[in-house]
Parts: sequence; structure tokens; C-alpha cells
Amino acid sequence: MKIASIKDPEDVLVFMNEHVKYGWLDMNGNVYVNTLKNFKKLYRVSSIEETLKFGVGTCIEQVALMKFLLNKIGFKCKTFCTRIYIPSGPKDDDPEEHMHCFLLYKKSGKIFQLEHPNGNRIGIYCFNDEMSALKQINSIYEKMSGGTARPVTRYFKTKPGLTFKQFNDYINSLDEKYRVEIK
Repeated sequence: MKIASIKDPEDVLVFMNEHVKYGWLDMNGNVYVNTLKNFKKLYRVSSIEETLKFGVGTCIEQVALMKFLLNKIGFKCKTFCTRIYIPSGPKDDDPEEHMHCFLLYKKSGKIFQLEHPNGNRIGIYCFNDEMSALKQINSIYEKMSGGTARPVTRYFKTKPGLTFKQFNDYINSLDEKYRVEIK
């Protein structure tokens, strides 16, 4: 499928399945697929063009690409990050990445999540409202992290070139104004 033939969110999911795998591009141009080995030391946020060229992206890049594709066909999206709060950014020896980015869009009065980076949940999920979506999605990641509470923060941009620590610090900087209180 080509970008020009995308007409609806289902097409975006098909496009993602055909063109992007979970992985990342490091600062030296090496591609990693389905591994986070050396991630915190070598990772840099890829641009949409790099994600398409190399066919890999973490949740950060995949959400940016899906948002770009959905916006192109007239769907406005909101992007969110659920994570274990790390005040000053992760340390290189932290064993886990502690973060998942996702997006929501509205169609026919309902809220939808288009999920591709989490290989266990690839699909489109429908919710009655945004708060229900945030609560249900966040609970998945709380269970995955052993019940650890996870803040959810809305974010607005994905700047290529950021390290994982810099992206984490960016999300933290939004907490005061855009952190969502899940009820």
C-alpha cells in the first residue's frame, strides 16, 4: 500500500503492518529490530522520513507516523505517553524503558486508539469517550509493570534527534499542564 492510497484509519493500520516493524535506528545509523539492547545509550528519535526509509520505529516514531497519516486524511489526533515516572531521565543502566506512546482520534462521536507498536495489541480499539480510553489503555501498561502507577501525559510534538532521556525530560516538562488525572 502507498501513502497516496490511504483513505481511512483501517488503511493506516494496513500501511503500518506492511511498512513498519518495531525497532529503532541508533545514532550511528544501525537498525535494531525487536530488541532494546543498548537502547538508552544509542537511541535517537527518528524522523518520519527515516522511519519510512528504514521501516522501523519505537512507539515514539510509530505514533508520529500514524498521526501524520491520519492528519493527512482529515483525522485530528491526540498523542499521549504512559510511563513510570523517572524525574531526571533514565540512566543508561536502567533495565527497562518504562514508556509507551499512543494516539487517540475521534470518528462518529467515538474515540479510537490505533495501536501498532505494541505487537500484542495491533488493531483499532473503540471507546465511548477519551477518559475511558485513557483509563483502559493505561491499565494495560500498569499491569505490564507489575501494578506500578503510571502517569499519562498528553504531548504535542516528536522532535527527531532527541535521546531517550531528552524525550523523557520533554514529557516530564509537560506534566504540570498536560498530565491527565485518570479517574
